[in-house]
Amino acid sequence: MFGRIREDIASIIERDPAARSGWEVLTCYPGLHAIILHRWAHACWTKGFKWLGRFISHLARIVTGIEIHPGATIGRRVFIDHGFGVVIGETAEVGDDCTIYQGVTLGGTSLSKGAKRHPTLERGVIIGAGAKVLGAFTVGEGAKVGSNAVVVREVPPGATAVGNPAHIQQKDASKQREEAAARVFAAYGVTLNSGEDPLSTALHKLIDRAQVQEEQMQKIIAALRAAGLSCEVLPQSGDFDPESLNKLVE
Repeated sequence: MFGRIREDIASIIERDPAARSGWEVLTCYPGLHAIILHRWAHACWTKGFKWLGRFISHLARIVTGIEIHPGATIGRRVFIDHGFGVVIGETAEVGDDCTIYQGVTLGGTSLSKGAKRHPTLERGVIIGAGAKVLGAFTVGEGAKVGSNAVVVREVPPGATAVGNPAHIQQKDASKQREEAAARVFAAYGVTLNSGEDPLSTALHKLIDRAQVQEEQMQKIIAALRAAGLSCEVLPQSGDFDPESLNKLVE
């Protein structure tokens, strides 16, 4: 048990730049306290002492503000940062080296007792503050979920999910070095270059493309008129203003 605690402390110091010493982590990090108490609760739950497991889980919630059902499976070196308001459901599975920030819910969408109802996080997943991951699907290894995202479908390994409902942004192969660095510390599930909403990015590109096409059409019309050809111009509902449209989708 003490070896696992030392391993947890070392991983927290590695991933959290605010952690200054092992003693500080051991005494002042509610995420670590919640993980330790969950191990006791989970041991009771798996041995058939269901009430005792739930009671330990209840005490852990009172002390830490983090609610982990004793039936949930939590891997090694899982770091719950800040942690207040985190809820992890009964059939949730959290893999090794995952990072979960405050306000996260790993919830279920089914009322079927005994069935798999909650998500599975594979190794190295980062879930940003306030994110909701709802359903019996898998968030792939090394994936990231941005703050306040609502994820209701599978996230491929290495991808980033942002928005409500979440949009999946596949990992760019040219950013492998940046992604490797982000596994150590990615503030609230996003990095500077990966936190942009892919839907917003697509809309910006469409607006820019429309602006280019508008300019090309004006040049074509001008060339036709210069050649002496008549060109009927259809009435427009208003001027095309790409700057205003870009601000609307920011």
